[in-house]
Amino acid sequence: MDLRGVLLDLDGTLIDHEGAVADALHSWLPTLGVSATAEVLQLWSAAQERHLIGWRERRISFQEQRRRRLRDFLPAVGVPFVDDEAHLDDVFAGYLRWYEKSWRVFNDVEETLTAIHRAGLQTAVLTNGTIEQQNDKLARVGLAGRVGPVYTAEELGAAKPASEAYLAACQRWGLLSAAVLHVGDRYDLDVEAARSAGLRAVHLDRTNERPSDTPDRIVSLSELIRLLSAPC
Repeated sequence: MDLRGVLLDLDGTLIDHEGAVADALHSWLPTLGVSATAEVLQLWSAAQERHLIGWRERRISFQEQRRRRLRDFLPAVGVPFVDDEAHLDDVFAGYLRWYEKSWRVFNDVEETLTAIHRAGLQTAVLTNGTIEQQNDKLARVGLAGRVGPVYTAEELGAAKPASEAYLAACQRWGLLSAAVLHVGDRYDLDVEAARSAGLRAVHLDRTNERPSDTPDRIVSLSELIRLLSAPC
């Protein structure tokens, strides 16, 4: 079946989420009396992933996963806190302000979107995030209206790696899954899961972690163009 659409992940694919997190932590942590060392940043990353899983599986709310991250992280870095929802929300808001200021696109995004559209293909975004935050990201970095429809885990009622997330996005998009190529930075969430749902998939390995002979692997989004006419 001919390829008709490219379904793009957001964080780590179009937007430099990890860079924004690192910048935010370097600005926010000193206000708590904590140095943003590599070890501390890893603690934050581990807490984030641990509790985002709970949200992706719909066991907790998005706000609750933020609170649970702080409940793990703050004691680990020696910051006293009151285990009260309002207090934790206020503490997280301090981080969030810096995170939002740090949002930016990768420098290979604009040329890639242009090339995809010139090839006559549609684009859309599938993201494990909330409707408000993910659309706010796209607006702030100048991609609103450039990437096509945006499908979030929140509105679909399912998150990657659940097949339902991919299938629901394709259905709403009006495309058969076999005619859609998914591109993302997480091999587990964006490649294996997409293929299990019947989509084609390309791994955007920006950190160059997987073996170089991994099929359909690129290290820059700009490399996607050469793959568009080949089976994935």
